[in-house]
Amino acid sequence: MASEPLHRVSIEEYLALERRSETKSEYLSGKISGMTGASRSHNRVVLNLGIALDEQLKNRGCEIFVSEMRVWVPSANLFTYPDVVVSCGNPQFTDEGADTLLNPTLIIEVLSPSTESYDRGRKFASYRTLPSFVEYLLLAQDRVCAERFVRQQNGDWLLTAVNHLEDVLDLPSIGCALAMRDAYDRVTLPGSQ
Repeated sequence: MASEPLHRVSIEEYLALERRSETKSEYLSGKISGMTGASRSHNRVVLNLGIALDEQLKNRGCEIFVSEMRVWVPSANLFTYPDVVVSCGNPQFTDEGADTLLNPTLIIEVLSPSTESYDRGRKFASYRTLPSFVEYLLLAQDRVCAERFVRQQNGDWLLTAVNHLEDVLDLPSIGCALAMRDAYDRVTLPGSQ
């Protein structure tokens, strides 16, 4: 969440406002928080992820959405926009508008200074309440660093971290592999100039 909440509204009011708005806002328990613009590096990493994964997901029964797909987390009373979300099987939506996803499989967040603690903490805790959600990937935008969390059979979450351009990270929930070189293509990193 990038800015302070503006005021409290109902879910119905939020969705009506959001569907007419030219900007995105997150909803958390009646509070709407406007989302601010992202940096060049953030945008580049999100685009790279979409390109790298979309090609691998063809004919696999999974669909990828980048930045604009809202996700509803009922237990947390949260509507949010992950940077990248993949849904496998038939995507389920809140209504015929097909703009609010209910069953994400993989969620990816590109970390920003203003959102990192939220993405790692409360937002991840909220996502974990979704039965379909089994994999979470966090990527830094200012250095090569990816942390993948995978839900285990017993409900625990297993962390795997990589931090070199030569690394390739398997994404078991969607049967894909993500090369860090692809994720950080054309991103200015320290020491790369």
